[in-house]
Amino acid sequence: MDNNSQGSGGFKGGLGGIFGGGAPEYSNTELAGVPLTGMSPLSPYLNVDPRYLVQDTDEFILPTGASKTRGRFELAFFTIGGSCMTGAALGAINGLRMGLKETRDMTWSKPRNVQILNMVTRQGASWANSLGSVALLYSAFGVAIEKARGAEDDINTVAAGTLTGMLFKSASGLKGAARGGLVGLALSGAYAVYNNWEHLTGSSSSSRLY
Repeated sequence: MDNNSQGSGGFKGGLGGIFGGGAPEYSNTELAGVPLTGMSPLSPYLNVDPRYLVQDTDEFILPTGASKTRGRFELAFFTIGGSCMTGAALGAINGLRMGLKETRDMTWSKPRNVQILNMVTRQGASWANSLGSVALLYSAFGVAIEKARGAEDDINTVAAGTLTGMLFKSASGLKGAARGGLVGLALSGAYAVYNNWEHLTGSSSSSRLY
């Protein structure tokens, strides 16, 4: 038995000598008494300090000078797509309501089902086109104003909303464009107030303390 163990040990030593020298072998008992000063216990599987694997904050690979938040150009795709889907859903519901109302005197039959289906698809496409156009105009104006001013704040939001309303209703004349601009101004202003509500309420409460 001893000869076999010595033979295996000699074999390992021979391989270690061939490939650049074997590392000294320590038993678990010997390694258990070695203190790990200034560091946490090492992982027996990774052989690294586990503290380096824990990340307290998110880390991103970003270009130089880029922010961690998405800009208007990145959000434009989500805004346009979400508006089209929302418009299609709302239009389908409205088309179903209109179809049921217009065909209430008809019995349930294939012509009535076809008429209701046509109304649903027509209204869904119309609403999706309208909301998608508004979202496209708003995103385009927002990106253009942001690039022109070189800043991203609520002024861009209000200006983009106002211009979107004016251009969307420009076919109705000056009065229609003015009404569209007022509606866009009101909606974008309400969104800006909602987006900064915590800041506004916090500043007002802090001013009351003085």
